[in-house]
Amino acid sequence: MTIKQKIIESLQILGILEEPIDESLNIPIESARFVVLDTETTGFDYDADRILCIGALVLQNGTINVQDSFEHYIDQEHFDKSSVEIHGIIRRDVLNHKSEIEVLQLFLDYLGDSIIIAHHTKFDVTMINNALERNGLDKLRNKTLDTAVLYKRTLIKSNLLQYKDHYTLDDLADKFDISKKDRHTAIGDAYITAIAFLKIIKKLKEKNPIMLYHLFR
Repeated sequence: MTIKQKIIESLQILGILEEPIDESLNIPIESARFVVLDTETTGFDYDADRILCIGALVLQNGTINVQDSFEHYIDQEHFDKSSVEIHGIIRRDVLNHKSEIEVLQLFLDYLGDSIIIAHHTKFDVTMINNALERNGLDKLRNKTLDTAVLYKRTLIKSNLLQYKDHYTLDDLADKFDISKKDRHTAIGDAYITAIAFLKIIKKLKEKNPIMLYHLFR
């Protein structure tokens, strides 16, 4: 390591200098390919519960490509009747179930090296990673963005306003006047998330011009 590199590293550790820009992210947001995803699951336990459905949409150039959507249901061994009230999926409802590994492989092909967008991304990505690991496949290495986190950056900072620790997808849909007609379906929630993301980007651009790397800081 050169003296210059040591100085830069020291400044970064002290918080005086920001991390260097990843040049792959030093592009207009519109140039990136995003995959906006949502999973419907049997519950919220990372270990015990399973994915029922993965829904996803491609977002690029500020446009949601509805024609290039992804929606596949997974055949279930594990099933929790109590969660049906939320997602409405029951075993006999959908005829085109596929095996878990088949859906995962289709999803990996669809995803490629795109940036993942989701609402509370950690949950969806962890559920998918657990499924990948179960099937002997590598975990996702894609960069991720969370609309729940990005939304907070659009809020005006004021001691007069009350802020939540967590904002739900319903909160964002209400804020941006997005229809909740297909709420609690994987593809429906992915669509709401995609629209919310575009609204967030528009709000952020009102403050300052931004490039893709700004969303990761």
